[in-house]
Amino acid sequence: MENNNQTLTGFLLLGLFPPSRIGLFIFILIVIIFLMALFGNLSMFLLILLDVHLHTPMYFLLSQLSLMDLNYISTIVPKMASNYLFGNKSISFIECGVQSFFFLTLAGAEGLLLASMAYDRYLAICFPLHYPIRMSKKVCVLMITGSWIMGSVNSCAHTVYALHIPYCRSRSINRFFCDVPAMLTLACMDTWVYEYTVFVSTTLLIAFPFIGIACSCGRVLHAICHMHSTERRKKAYSTCSTHLIVVTFYTEPFAYIYLCARRLRSPSEAKILVVFYIILTPMLNPIIYILRNKEVMGALRRVIQRICSI
Repeated sequence: MENNNQTLTGFLLLGLFPPSRIGLFIFILIVIIFLMALFGNLSMFLLILLDVHLHTPMYFLLSQLSLMDLNYISTIVPKMASNYLFGNKSISFIECGVQSFFFLTLAGAEGLLLASMAYDRYLAICFPLHYPIRMSKKVCVLMITGSWIMGSVNSCAHTVYALHIPYCRSRSINRFFCDVPAMLTLACMDTWVYEYTVFVSTTLLIAFPFIGIACSCGRVLHAICHMHSTERRKKAYSTCSTHLIVVTFYTEPFAYIYLCARRLRSPSEAKILVVFYIILTPMLNPIIYILRNKEVMGALRRVIQRICSI
C-alpha cells in the first residue's frame, strides 16, 4: 500500500486506447469525432447568434446546449489525446480536480437545460396563446442561469470531497479522465455515504429531469393528436422526437454509470458508455438538430449567402 501523501503527486489515467494498431485507429476516430463536435457546436452557436430569425427562447436554449457540449468535450478529449501522443498517463492532483469540476458542472447543467428545453416545447405546443407570457426572455435567462448555478454547486461539493479523502491504493484510475466514482475505488476509507450522495445528485439532476421530459413529451404527443393542421402536427412531432432522441442518447448511459452499482458493470463496459455520452453525444446533437429542423437549415443558407456576398 502507498501512503496518503500520494494524493499530492496526482493520478495515472489508464486511458482508452490499447497499445496497438487498433488503438491508433480508435484514437484517430475519436479525434475526427472531436473535431466534428467542435465544428458542429461552434457553428450552431454562431448561427443562432448571427441570424435574427433564431432569436427566440427555443433557439437561445439550443445555443446554450451547443455551448455546454463545446466545453464538455473540450474538458476531456485534449488531455486524453495529449496523454496518448506523448505516452504520459499522469495527471496532477490540481489538474484532476479542475477537470472533474468542469465535467460535473457541465454534466449537471446539461441535464437541467434539456429539461428546460422540453418545458419550452411543452408550452409552445400545448399552450401557444400563453407561450409569449410564460416563456419570456427573463424566464429563459433564469432557467439557463439556474442550470449553471445548480450544476456548479453540485460539482463543487463532489470535487471538494474527492480531493480531501485519503488515497492509499494504486493511483491508476481506470478511465481516460478524472471521474469521481472511479477515483473513489482508490480510497482507503469507506465511501458508502458519498456513493449514496452520488446516487441522490444523479437522481435529482439526471433522472428526475428525464422523467419530466418524458411526461412533457407525452402531453405534447397527446396535443399533437388533436391538431387539425397537418403542417403544425408534423412540425410539433419533429421537434418533440428530436429532443427525445437527444435526451435519450445523453441521459441513459449517464444514469446507468452513476446509478447502477459497481458490481453490476465491468470497467470496460463503463468506459464504452462514458465514451458515448462524453464524445458521441456532443457530436450528434448539432447533426440531429440541423438535419431535422427546417428553420435552422434556412438560417444556415441565409448566413452562407450573407458571407458569400461580403
